[in-house]
Amino acid sequence: MQHYGDDLLRTAYMLLGDRHEAEEAVQDSFILAFERIGQLRDDTKLNSWLLRIAINRCRMRQRIWSFRKLFPSPHVEKWLEKEEEPGPEVQLLQQWRKGRLTQAIHNLSYKYREVITLHYFQEMGIAEIADHLELNINTVKARLARGRHYLRQILEGDPDWIKNNQL
Repeated sequence: MQHYGDDLLRTAYMLLGDRHEAEEAVQDSFILAFERIGQLRDDTKLNSWLLRIAINRCRMRQRIWSFRKLFPSPHVEKWLEKEEEPGPEVQLLQQWRKGRLTQAIHNLSYKYREVITLHYFQEMGIAEIADHLELNINTVKARLARGRHYLRQILEGDPDWIKNNQL
């Protein structure tokens, strides 16, 4: 848990957009992994196996409606960082940029958020993403391209485009 927990939590947060939901998804993932550790055939693929379980738990949580969706969670990024804090001006600018990017990613539909998170935050290749999500490579490429396009539209600040287009 200490070795893989932070990566799984970061991924779950990017996919779900809520810290508490992400924490629960990761906890569920570790419990499920503990119960089914006998199904792991290759110990060298433990990270991939845990990541796949966490992604599936996030997908399940996306499908389940929750009362938490009624109350927007405050924007939290500090818990993801472990580095020494820079000066206040740099810190403010970094928080603003990260906050905007995180919010933009959370505005995407789940299928685009999933591939963007795996590609850019987990640094997975397209073939690896396709394998993890059990999708065609061309589907992953298309989702990445569309997701980047939607992110660009969101970050360029076109709120009318966001309202008129179902992401």
